[in-house]
Amino acid sequence: MAVLSIQSHVVYGYAGNTAAVFPLQRLGREVWAINTVEFSNHTGYGAWRGKVLGAELVHDLVTGLEERGVLPRCEAVLSGYLGDAEVGRAITDAVKRVRNAAPGARYCCDPVMGDVGRGFYVKPGIPEIFKNEVIGLADIITPNQFELEALTERRVENFDEARRAIDMLHQQGPAVVLVTSYRGRENPPETNGKAHIGMLVSDKTGVYHIRTPELPLGAGMAGSGDLTASVFLSRYLESGDIRQTLEQTTASVFGILKAAPQSGEQPGTPPELPIIQAQGELAAPSFRFQAEKL
Repeated sequence: MAVLSIQSHVVYGYAGNTAAVFPLQRLGREVWAINTVEFSNHTGYGAWRGKVLGAELVHDLVTGLEERGVLPRCEAVLSGYLGDAEVGRAITDAVKRVRNAAPGARYCCDPVMGDVGRGFYVKPGIPEIFKNEVIGLADIITPNQFELEALTERRVENFDEARRAIDMLHQQGPAVVLVTSYRGRENPPETNGKAHIGMLVSDKTGVYHIRTPELPLGAGMAGSGDLTASVFLSRYLESGDIRQTLEQTTASVFGILKAAPQSGEQPGTPPELPIIQAQGELAAPSFRFQAEKL
């Protein structure tokens, strides 16, 4: 069985498919990757070259898979950064074509739109595509806290507000909602002053929270959300248990981030995810974190 991953791609570093494909493979998944953009590097460098590849290419490549007769082998579709709104429509079409061939296939949508401190960093029209056309098709959705607020148009500062926003997404279709980079009021610093960061997951029957020490990564690390979505999807396909999946995902992602360098290879450049160097954290994490049911 395979995962069809439709995301951005960078030649250097880790973001989009370069942050998602290898983790899926390391966890035993066959991956069919379709790139929505081809950039020299991720945009956190402030300058890059390349272009959006466009919806027509996505349609064409999925048609090629159809013609090969392999879509019945597709266990799940994973999507991330779109590039433009038309790519979003191409992804919804791809999901429908996969499900026509493989009715049990899951769709995991990472609604990449923005983050706290940066605001929206996608083209106009993309948030509306997620809200109105993509979310309703997804089985699993993995917004960060900023994206959860954007999708529901609700402020989220504590567990109760998060529950209400998550329920709104469930009502639109997704059976599983994973909220990453959760910084609610319930994540206070420890007595030593160190901050924490958390994740929430819900499958309509319960909501679980998990937290880890917040690592000194400055404004964050490009590709960490793509990594998280890919590991969560793979682990969830194994067990269907959201608590177990949350704990496994948290342990792997924390282990990889903890191994990250504090600066890039060149002065003034951001560090990259050490996915290859720390790949052992994917299959056998060094850390353990326990989720609590809210």
